[in-house]
Amino acid sequence: MQTPSPTAARSVLYVRLPCWKIYPGGVIYVADFIHKRRPDIHQHLLDLAVVAPAQRRNKLAERLATLRPDIVAFSWRNMQSFGPHPEDDALDVVMNFDHSPNWWRRIKAAKDAFRIIGDYIGSRLRNFGYMRLVRRLLPDSRIVVGGTAVSIFGQYVAAKCPPDSIVVVGEGEDTMLSIVDGFTEPVGEFFYKDPSGQVSHRTRTETFDLHSLTAVDFPYVESIFPAFHDYLGDDIGVHTKRGCPHQCHFCLYNKIEGAHQRYRDPLEIAREIETLNRRYGVKRIWFTDAQFCSTLRSIEHVEHILDHLLEKKLDIAWSGYLRLNHLTPAIAGKMMATGMASIDLSFTGSQEIIDSLTLGYSLEQQMAAFRMFKAMGHRDQKVKLYMPLNAPGETVCTLKKTIEKVKELYALFGRENVLPFIFFIGVQPNTPVERLLISQAYLPADYNPLTLNPFIIKKLLYNPLPLGRLIGRAYLKAMESLDHNSEYIGRATLDVIEHELSKPEIVARCREAVALPLGSGLEEIKPAVAIPE
Repeated sequence: MQTPSPTAARSVLYVRLPCWKIYPGGVIYVADFIHKRRPDIHQHLLDLAVVAPAQRRNKLAERLATLRPDIVAFSWRNMQSFGPHPEDDALDVVMNFDHSPNWWRRIKAAKDAFRIIGDYIGSRLRNFGYMRLVRRLLPDSRIVVGGTAVSIFGQYVAAKCPPDSIVVVGEGEDTMLSIVDGFTEPVGEFFYKDPSGQVSHRTRTETFDLHSLTAVDFPYVESIFPAFHDYLGDDIGVHTKRGCPHQCHFCLYNKIEGAHQRYRDPLEIAREIETLNRRYGVKRIWFTDAQFCSTLRSIEHVEHILDHLLEKKLDIAWSGYLRLNHLTPAIAGKMMATGMASIDLSFTGSQEIIDSLTLGYSLEQQMAAFRMFKAMGHRDQKVKLYMPLNAPGETVCTLKKTIEKVKELYALFGRENVLPFIFFIGVQPNTPVERLLISQAYLPADYNPLTLNPFIIKKLLYNPLPLGRLIGRAYLKAMESLDHNSEYIGRATLDVIEHELSKPEIVARCREAVALPLGSGLEEIKPAVAIPE
């Protein structure tokens, strides 16, 4: 493939593209890595997430004029328009549009949906506009684009970038090092749009040595990142490993990070957290791994991290997505002793759904692990259940089983400590769930994952009839009657669902519906099926 002409860089400007305010851990790890290997390179991080929208373009132009960087590296976190987040009410809008019995609310939801889609269109156009601004003001600077959105939609981003742009897929430390060194020996996976506008692709052939990542030099980060202190009262992301060997049918982690797990040095991880806590007063740590503990080997790695944290006696509260099937009483005890703030995990109370989504664990193992946490000193830590309701394979029976298991957790931990987060599977490109839904004609074979068609967007937030309407109306009813001072929306929604499922006519209607044949319309009812390997 053609690559940029070899010129070693002397300066890099990192630009975190606008998103909700969340610690920019990925780009910080890259900047720290480059500094430790090429300390003479001048770096600066501009975070547009904390800049007022009306000032963003001018702020970027000002930095470009002042620094005149050889490389401008953009970090792009979010791109799909169906992904609700703390600054987006898309889920409420879809619920009201699809399921509200009140026509005025449905009309208002339709209006809100077009507003949200308009915001996403504007955001994408502005992001590519920032790149064109760089090319206009600094025609000889290299443009690099990375981040979560790019890892999923790299080819689309490359097509829209200005000529002579490098779009990095997946981890970026070693790729960025090869770019600042002149790109004579390209490393990693990336798309390159050459000066003539042709896009070529390189797949990763080498493995990045994650063990080489030492504790972040936060005083250096502080010197290049003016907004660093704006985040110190929030959750600060720390990653301990990359890669996921599991094959969950809706997830892309094993594609983005690879299926082989690689680990950082546990002592370096503990040193990183110690600096955050002792020097900067950081109290809240979020482990950003796909799952903090997920395999037998990874749980041994977790135990080493916990041992180092125990030795340092840090005043922190930490969380991270957990997989509990290899948990032991000793490790559960160390988790509690080091300040675990909450138990966060994907949860369904039905082994059938676990198996159909190939989540790869036993429900009984998971429930035993919950009892283990209680026995090892659980007090008032929240139990956060991320529940993919109405996933492919869901039936009245499996939904009832899930509610019964959640009630068991209420009894174990106290109802006030259990937070069911109700969400629906987001259909991601090149996953088994996507292939299944295309084969069922639920999605067109040629659909665009980045479509702005509202009817396709609704389908990408997978919640089909008949259970979709029952769940949607339960959510809306819970929202109407909710006392936010004493109740939580997820618990209230499950209460309404349980009440509805006790009605004989609802049960009969749903059982009859799931027996219907496959079809292709939006109102078509899909049967419960297992996802093929």
